[in-house]
Amino acid sequence: MLARPALAVLVLLIGSLASTSSLASEPNQLSAQELADGWILLFDGETRFGWQANSQADWKVVDGALTVSSGEPGLLHTTTQFGDFELQADFRAQAETNSGIFLRTLAVPTNPAVDCYELNIAPAANPYPTGSLVARQKSNVASPATDDTWHTLFVKTEQGHIVVTLDGQPVLDYTDPKPLGRGLIGLQLNRGAISFRNIKLRPLGTQALFNGQDLSGWRDERAEQSVFTVADDGTLNMKNGRGQLESEAQYADFVFQTEIICHDRELNSGIFFRCIPGDFWMGYESQIHNGRRSADSDQPNNCGTGGIFRRQDARRIVADDLEWFHKTIVADGPHMAIWVNGIQVTDWTDTREPHDNPRKGLRLKAGTLILQGHDPTTNLSFRNLRITEIAPR
Repeated sequence: MLARPALAVLVLLIGSLASTSSLASEPNQLSAQELADGWILLFDGETRFGWQANSQADWKVVDGALTVSSGEPGLLHTTTQFGDFELQADFRAQAETNSGIFLRTLAVPTNPAVDCYELNIAPAANPYPTGSLVARQKSNVASPATDDTWHTLFVKTEQGHIVVTLDGQPVLDYTDPKPLGRGLIGLQLNRGAISFRNIKLRPLGTQALFNGQDLSGWRDERAEQSVFTVADDGTLNMKNGRGQLESEAQYADFVFQTEIICHDRELNSGIFFRCIPGDFWMGYESQIHNGRRSADSDQPNNCGTGGIFRRQDARRIVADDLEWFHKTIVADGPHMAIWVNGIQVTDWTDTREPHDNPRKGLRLKAGTLILQGHDPTTNLSFRNLRITEIAPR
């Protein structure tokens, strides 16, 4: 067994090597292993899709990075809220830059000791240098990393426990006695130029919805023409239709993740959520259809995988038939967002009047999940179905 000092050095060395590897790889991409582990990109490297500014500032995408240098102090924040997660982001800050990454924040926070966690990026002379949580706890950072080169912040938030590393070195371990349950992710303009890239997040706390052995936890009373079976490799196969497989449990605000394969070209299916229990296809539908209207992936056919059927088409097709792909659905109140292969393709808020049936209006209360057997050509498989409910704020 290693002595404690040697073990500590080894841990720091491994973290440093991991960080170096991350910085050396292609920016704004996820590896196959990261996708399998549930990571999603909050920034696609090309656009501000999924982000919103709360002030007039010159946020733009330059060379695969979100950059800002002037304007009114404020945040560029996600449109989606998250609860427990791991977050990694590269940043490049100049010597006098004072910026930060806001966690579980309001769109316009007013007090970092109360309504957000402000993970600071600031010089050594600042009362809260890089890696600190402003108004909560100062980091033990050796160097604040405001030297105009790329550095990596990694943060893990589980309920009130927040752990931060900078370039693989632990710099903060904080527990909030009154934790915030959910909130937005924000990038701050305060003083000086700042750039961000490789902004990726992994939801924590997901639990399996499918055991790989049988249909425990699911109801097939309305399978009708569909056939649902568990294959020898532990995947859930769905053929034929019309029909549905419905979860026994109900969910309101959640993060759902799964892997899917379409066994033929341009098959049509969907994942329904907040469904009326026992009813047929009565929920919000996250489409599965990898067809394109042309060779252009930005021209999805029939809403496109990740689109919310009849509400918002996917902005691009990022999955292919005959190959496994990953899907993440986040439902948070009236706001819904969907990622396919780690890329956000949908960002929609239901502004309709409340209604028990999501086909007719806004449904906020819990409902079941449904896997859709669309028609006689249906032939899809699912694996690694998992979900976590998002804690109240």
